[in-house]
Amino acid sequence: MYRTKLSKSSNFIFPCPLAIGEIKKGSPESLIMVEDDNYMLITPKEGKDIIHDLEVLIQSIGLIGNYRVTQRKECQSLVRRVKLLCLILEEIKEANPPLVGSTHASLCNLRRALLPSKKLLRTCAEGSKIYLALECEAITNTFHAVNAKLSQALDDIPYDDLMISDEVKEQIELMGAQLKRAKRRTDTQDMELAMDMMVVFNKEDDRNADIAMIERLAKKLELYTIEDLKAETNAVKRLAKDKRVEEDLENIVDVLNKFKQLAGLEETNVLDDSPTYKAPESIKSPNTDIPQEFLCPITLEIMTDPVIVATGQTYERESIQKWLDSNRRTCPKTGQTLAHLSLAPNYALKALIMQWCEKKKIKVSIKSTKELHASQEASSCPVQMGKVLSLIEDLSSNSIETQKEAAHKIRLLSKENPENRILIAEQDGIPPLVQLLKYSSDQKLKEHAVTALLNLSIDGTNKKLITDEDAIPGIIDALRHGSVGAKENAAATLFSLSMLDENKVTIGLSDGIPALVDLLANGTVRGRRDAATALFNLSLNYMNKERAIEAGIVNPLLSLLDDTELGMIDEALSILLLLVSHPLGRQQIGQLCFIQTLVQIMGDEVESTPKNREGAAAILYELALNGGSSFLLAALQFGVYEALVDITQSGTNRAQRKAYSILQLMRQYEQIP
Repeated sequence: MYRTKLSKSSNFIFPCPLAIGEIKKGSPESLIMVEDDNYMLITPKEGKDIIHDLEVLIQSIGLIGNYRVTQRKECQSLVRRVKLLCLILEEIKEANPPLVGSTHASLCNLRRALLPSKKLLRTCAEGSKIYLALECEAITNTFHAVNAKLSQALDDIPYDDLMISDEVKEQIELMGAQLKRAKRRTDTQDMELAMDMMVVFNKEDDRNADIAMIERLAKKLELYTIEDLKAETNAVKRLAKDKRVEEDLENIVDVLNKFKQLAGLEETNVLDDSPTYKAPESIKSPNTDIPQEFLCPITLEIMTDPVIVATGQTYERESIQKWLDSNRRTCPKTGQTLAHLSLAPNYALKALIMQWCEKKKIKVSIKSTKELHASQEASSCPVQMGKVLSLIEDLSSNSIETQKEAAHKIRLLSKENPENRILIAEQDGIPPLVQLLKYSSDQKLKEHAVTALLNLSIDGTNKKLITDEDAIPGIIDALRHGSVGAKENAAATLFSLSMLDENKVTIGLSDGIPALVDLLANGTVRGRRDAATALFNLSLNYMNKERAIEAGIVNPLLSLLDDTELGMIDEALSILLLLVSHPLGRQQIGQLCFIQTLVQIMGDEVESTPKNREGAAAILYELALNGGSSFLLAALQFGVYEALVDITQSGTNRAQRKAYSILQLMRQYEQIP
C-alpha cells in the first residue's frame, strides 16, 4: 500500500494506511479525501448526506416562522438569505461533482454556520416576547455574529470545484456582501420597546403604572389576547430555568402580570404550576367534554350569566365587567374597539347551558340577571351621575368661585377611581375643562383644570378625547405661565398624553419641548422629575430629539449628573442614551467634561448604583460606535479601561455586555493591546 494524491478527475481508489478495512481498486463505494497531505476515507454516501443535511436544515429554518415582534425584520432577512442557498444545493446535485477535500469541508462548514442561525431564529420565534424586547441589543449583537459566521462560510465555498454557475455564484456573493454590510441597529422600534419597558420597570414613580402605557406596550408586543398571553406564560416558564436571566426575571413576570390584568386574567407565578386562569367559585366541574361555546373566553369556565358585547362575542358578565372596569374599551377575544359598552343578556345560550348542566347532573348556580344585579340597581350610581352632571354644568357658570369649586371637585372625583373618569368623560366634562384651562385668568382655576385633565387622561380613551378638544396648547401655556403646581401637573399631563404616538408629534410641533426643558432646568424637584419623564417619552420620536437638543436639554441633563443629592442620575442617563443616537446629540454630548463624568460614574462602585454604571457604559458605547475613536481616546485619558474591566466582573448583565463591546471597539481601533 502506498500513499498517493488523487486528481479531481480520478475515478480510482487506492488503499491507504488510514483507511479502515481493505478497499479494492476501482471500488465505486469509496473515495479518498486528501487534506493537508493526510488521508482519510469518505464515501459518496457521506457526500450525499451533507447535501441532504443542508437541505433538511434549510427547510427547517424556513418552517420556523411566526417570529416575535422584536427582531422580526432581522429574522425575515436572515431566512430569506438562507433560502437562497438552495440554489447552490440544486446545482451541486445536478452537476454531481466529487465531494472530497475542500468541497466537502466547505459544505460542512456551511452547515456549522447555519446551526446557530437556526437556534437564534427559534429563540426569536418561541422565546418570551418581553425578554426579547428587554434584551433587544444582545439579540441584535447575536444576529451580527451569526451573519458574520455565515458570510465567512460563503467566502470559503470553492464554487468552481462544485461546478456552480456564474449566475448563482453572483447571487450568493451578493448575499455575502449584504451580510458583511449588515450593522447593529441603535435607533429602532426594538430600542423603543426596550426604553418603554425601562420606564415600566421603574417602580419609584407610580405614574409608570399608567394603564395607557401598559396597553401600548402590550399592543406593540402583541400580548393582549388570551391565546398570546398563554403562549407568553409558557415562554416565561421556560425562561425561568435559565440562570442567566435571574436578574431580570422578577421584572419580566411583573410586566406579564400587568398584561394579564388588562386581559382580566389572574396573575401568575411562573415558578410554580398554579393555574393561569381564575375560575368562578360557583363552578367546580370535573367534566372535560364541556362544549366550547359554553365557556367564557376569559375564564375558560362555564358561564352562569352570559352576555353579548358590541362585537357579538359572548362572555361571563362578571368577567367582562371586570375587563371594562379596568378601563378597557376593546373586545378581549378579537381585540376590536367596542362601539359601546352595553352588555346584552344571551338568554338563548343561558337556557342551553342550564339544559346541558341538568342533563350532565352538574350543579351550578345560574341566577337571573335581576338577581345578579339587584345590588347594583340599588347603588348610588344615579346619584353619582347627577352629581357629576351638576358639577359639569357649574364649570360654565358666570361665577369664578363656582367654577373653581366645581373644577376642584371634578379633580378629586377623577382621582378616585376609573369609573369616575369614564363617567365624567361620557357626560362631556372634558370640553369645559379645556376651555377653562385655555381662557381663564385665575391661576388656581387653571391648576384645578389641568390636574383634572391629568387624572382623566389616565384612561386610554380619554387621552384621545382630550387631544381632540385641542387641549395641548392650553396645557403648554399652563406649563409656561401657571403656578408651581400647575406647571408640575401640566408636565405630567403631557407625559400621559404622549403615550399616544400621534401626540408626541403634536406636542413637539406645539413648542411643548422648550417649556419642558425650562422646567427641567429651573423647576422644583417634583417638577424636574415630571419634566424628565415627559421629555424621555417625547424623545422616543426622532424629530423631537432634535427639538430637545436645540432647546438646550443637554446642559440641564449634565447638571443632573453632577447633583447626586437630587437622585435623578438614572433619568438623565436614560434621556442622554436616546439623544446620543442623533448626530446633533453626539456633537453636544461628546464634550470632554461629559466623557470624564461618564467614566467617573462607571468607575465609582460606592456612589454609583449598578443602574448608573450600566447607563453610563451604554452611552459611551453608542458614542464610540457611531462617533469613532476620538471618544475612546478621551475616555482612556480619564481611566476608563480600569472601570470597564471592573464592570465586566461586577456589573449587571447588560453592563457587562456593554463593557465587553467597548473593549472590543478599543481593540479594533488599536487603542489597547
